[in-house]
Amino acid sequence: MATVIFYEKPGCKNNTKQKALLQAAGHTLEAHNLLTTAWTIETLRPFFGDLPVLEWFNYTAPRIKSGEIIPAELNTEKALNLMINDPLLIRRPLMQVGDRREVGFERDKIASWIGLEAADASGQIVRDRLIEQDLQTCPNSHQS
Repeated sequence: MATVIFYEKPGCKNNTKQKALLQAAGHTLEAHNLLTTAWTIETLRPFFGDLPVLEWFNYTAPRIKSGEIIPAELNTEKALNLMINDPLLIRRPLMQVGDRREVGFERDKIASWIGLEAADASGQIVRDRLIEQDLQTCPNSHQS
């Protein structure tokens, strides 16, 4: 199994569920606070790979919800500088295994990358109820 460096917002319900799913699959987690990490363009940019800038953002961030920041209007450099100054804008989680980095919790991508199958003591694959939940969308975004 893999050692996953996991950047989260402490207290985030979905990040807690995501970590539980990774641990149930046998991965070791090294959790870090995404909000207090000293990000630079060089350390943050690799997590986004070839994704368009629109997919880098946490759309439940207050500055996006209020319309102050419109991700569709941003280029790479401006987006990264905004995120470095306000890490709430960064889509969560950020994960790293070895040299590979990813953003967000897309189950199929993670399953093919490091595996998400949980096994019981006998080695039988167990279907976890977390697998069926939406672990991408912040549950707080549905509240007024």
